Order: sequence, then C-alpha cells, then structure tokens
Amino acid sequence: MNLRELAEALGAELIGASGEQQVLGITGLDNAAPGHIAYVEDETRLDAAESGPALALIAPLSIEASAKPLLRVRNARLAYARALALLAPPEGRLPVGVHPTAQIGDGAVIGEGAAVGAHAVIGEGAQIGRGAQIHPLVAVGPGAVVGEESVIYPNVTLYDGVRIGARVIVHSGSVIGSAGFGYVQDGERHVRVPHIGTVIVEDEVDIGANVTIDRGTTGATVIGQGTKIDNLVQVAHNVTVGKNCILAGQVGISGSVTLGDGVMLAGQVGIADHVTVGTGSGGAARAGIMSDVPPGTVVMGAPARPRGEQLRIDAAARRLPELLRQVRELTRRVSELEKRLRDSSG
Repeated sequence: MNLRELAEALGAELIGASGEQQVLGITGLDNAAPGHIAYVEDETRLDAAESGPALALIAPLSIEASAKPLLRVRNARLAYARALALLAPPEGRLPVGVHPTAQIGDGAVIGEGAAVGAHAVIGEGAQIGRGAQIHPLVAVGPGAVVGEESVIYPNVTLYDGVRIGARVIVHSGSVIGSAGFGYVQDGERHVRVPHIGTVIVEDEVDIGANVTIDRGTTGATVIGQGTKIDNLVQVAHNVTVGKNCILAGQVGISGSVTLGDGVMLAGQVGIADHVTVGTGSGGAARAGIMSDVPPGTVVMGAPARPRGEQLRIDAAARRLPELLRQVRELTRRVSELEKRLRDSSG
C-alpha cells in the first residue's frame, strides 16, 4: 500500500508527503531500510530517525514536524503494532482441507475452510471450527472443540473435552487439559486424585510455547477472553483467569487461584493455592503471592507486599551494613558505661 492508504488504515494524520509513495514494509530504527516505515516513540529518537533511510515515521502527536513524512497518531506504539500486522508477510498458512496422513476420528467435524496438517490426530467427536488451522503433529482429543479461525501450532496437545474459543493462538509444545497435580496421602502412599473436569479457553486468547494448563478436578480451569500468556507458564487445576490478563514467562499459578480482569503478572511470579488477585492488580517479577491481593494493587517481593511497603523494606535493607556497624558501636559504648558505673560504685 502507499503512505496515504496506510495512514487511513491506522487513523493517522499524514504530514509532509503527498501519500503516493509506496510502502515496502516496516522496521525498527536500528534496521531501517529505504521504502520502509519506522517507529519513533518520543522526541529523544527523532534525530536518529531523521538521519536514517526510512521512508516515513509513525510518531506520537507530541512530534509536530520532521524532516521525514510523519504518520501522527495518539498511540504510536499501538499504531506500530497495527502497521506490522498490515505490512508483515503473511505467516505460513496450511492449505484448506485435511492432509492425507492426518487421522480423523469417528464423528469428528471439520468446519468449512479449516485445515488439518500432516500427521495431526483429531479424536472422536471433536469439532474444528470454520477456518481453523490445525498444524502438523497436533493431537486434539475426543470431544475437544477448537473455535473458528483459531491456530494450533505443531506439537500441541489438547486433551479430551477441552474447549478452545474463536481466534485463539496456541504455540508449539503447549499442553492443555492434562491432569492437575493433586494427591491425597494414605499413610506413606500418595493417592492420585482423578481430574475429571475440563479447560475452557475463551475467545482471542494467545498461549505461548510450552505452556501447561491443567484440567479441573471437577468443573473447569478457565482462561478469560483476550488474555495473553507467555512461554513456559504453568496454570494449575481449577484456576480462573479473568479477561485481558497478561501472564509473562515462567509464571506459576497454583490450584484454585482466581485472577480478576486485567491482572498483569511479570516473569517468574508464583501464586499459592486458593489465592484471589483482584481486578487490575499486578505482580512484579519474581513476586511470591501468598495471600489475597486487593483490586488495583501492585505487589512485589517474596512474600509479596504492596509495592510501596516493599520498596521501603528494600531501602532499609541497603542500610543494614551501616546500621549493624552503628549497633556494634552503641553496644561497645554501653558496655564501657556499665563498666564505669560498676567501678565507681565499687
């Protein structure tokens, strides 16, 4: 497309160009190329952008003029993401239809325009929605459902009865619907608790590579609409994740946890079982959340505390060597005073 068409698609104000120049792609400032669009987050990078070969710049409204054509928008980062989606080469899509080596169980339904790749296995009574993409070596268990336009990448396992919504992306190696880690002790033996529930992944969820989401003991583990899950995340049985949450890499969520809408958990956050994290709350990296978190609260540390409290603790901890020196000095002086008092009274 040309600059004018791109500006219209992004809802951007085009400044400094007629708009007829053809756009070849989109890049970052560090690898900008002729004919490509680059992204400037603020004025601090404008000089570098103007000296580079980029055809034009996506920029925030705070940048009013430039030596290069501008596509000015309220949220430049969001416009950059949308431009990437518009201009990036299309990801490899499978041809519509079922590959000859795929195994389709009795009663399974493959929707119109769907694709099932080589050596994929679709279990009995499973349903693959319209336009869905089931890549090679995917296993879809009996009775499982994959919604329309969802993409399931190679080597994903969806266990029996799992329900995947529409426009969901599940990356390679993820396992959805495996049994939870539940055992009851009988003397010295650990007796396995059967997990007969399921997993429900609502619409427009993204699930990274090597994510594990366990099925409910009874009932369902639920991932809310619009939630985005990074690689290597563990979600245990009967967890409820709200809508539009963010779970970064190596987050671990224990059984029966409830996350409200819009919760954001940074890398390696761990949450103890039966904890509720309120709507709009967040956990800083490596936080150990052991108790309920009120809505709108950011916690950090292990055990996790409200951000302000933990920062004060961290500041005090940095002073510990000096405080210990002062305590030793005070102890020495008190001992000397006590000795003098004993000597004078004796």
